[in-house]
Amino acid sequence: MLRYYFFVLGAKVKSREKRFLLTINIMINFAQSIKINSFHLKKYSMQLYNKLSAKERETLLEQAGEERLTLSFYQYAKIGNPQLFRNHLFVAWFEQDVLGRIYVAYEGINAQLSVPAKRFKEFKEFLDGIYFLKDVRLNIAIEQDLKSFLKLKVKVRDKIVADGLNDETFDVTNKGIHVDAMKFNELIEDPNVVLVDMRNHYESEIGHFKNAVTPDVDTFRDSLDIIEADLKDHKEDKKLVMYCTGGIRCEKASAYYKHKGFKNVFQLEGGIIEYARQVENQGLENKFIGKNFVFDHRRGERITEDVISHCHQCGEACDTHTNCANEACHLLFIQCEKCAVAMENCCSDECVEITHLPEEEQKRLRQGIPNSNKIFKKGRSEKLKFKK
Repeated sequence: MLRYYFFVLGAKVKSREKRFLLTINIMINFAQSIKINSFHLKKYSMQLYNKLSAKERETLLEQAGEERLTLSFYQYAKIGNPQLFRNHLFVAWFEQDVLGRIYVAYEGINAQLSVPAKRFKEFKEFLDGIYFLKDVRLNIAIEQDLKSFLKLKVKVRDKIVADGLNDETFDVTNKGIHVDAMKFNELIEDPNVVLVDMRNHYESEIGHFKNAVTPDVDTFRDSLDIIEADLKDHKEDKKLVMYCTGGIRCEKASAYYKHKGFKNVFQLEGGIIEYARQVENQGLENKFIGKNFVFDHRRGERITEDVISHCHQCGEACDTHTNCANEACHLLFIQCEKCAVAMENCCSDECVEITHLPEEEQKRLRQGIPNSNKIFKKGRSEKLKFKK
């Protein structure tokens, strides 16, 4: 039984002490699953969830003042027991002081992380000890920030990207051709190429490749059918070239479009993050303009000095995303420094009024309001005068 669990974890646990602790944790999970009183086992169990608030963690990071690396990676792989694998990751990364947002599913892992720079080697060795993560490509952020993530959240999901697709209906391994920055630059100059941004409207609004099609969608799943419908007459005569932030959305999309009859499908290897790195290292022409939106507290990485968007409240040139200071709203929108001061970091006068209420009254008003997807709630509101 234990050999099976170690196999589904996909991990080589070499330390005898860590192997013992992991075994204890496996026993706890097993005992709980068959409703056995596991009181005596629990006293040896490891922490599997956060106990510090984001504010408390922020204070600790400031006090430590140590350099951290923001990075991301993904890998499609068959994971036999996602919950057990999730626990394994949390225990290891909690001990390494890793923070971030990680999704685990039967189909693989999607991770955005903040790692202490001095422990990066240890972190990399841990990944290499998991057979399907050995030498996985790590997209290191272009702009680093000590507070890019303030908690370690490892969640089990149905999928590592919410694509709304039934993977049983097509071959997900029949992907498009991966191209590097140099080949990508050559491809998008071809008049027979249709370049498509696979990201959401609030991402492409602040930055995108020149001449790219940027669907006005709120989610990745929304874009799939829209793009197919728009290009239905060009499945054989055009080359479909796609890109996204780090590459993961294009992995599934390229296979889906090939299944739908597109003959020539390409995707940017490593997404915008890796493209920017290759452009700089190889001295290539940078065909991306503006900022690359990222899903952490930085909310964006500057790729070029171009500012292609504007403040949603006054219309001035601006590409700084923020979240409404009213916790019950938390709308994601673009706000310039002047409006941030005038509106007290809120999206509307109504939200400003709410933030002036006593904290207990604000909590009462938030009761019953779902808090999922708050941080990156789509930037659409009638209150935003200059939102396109």
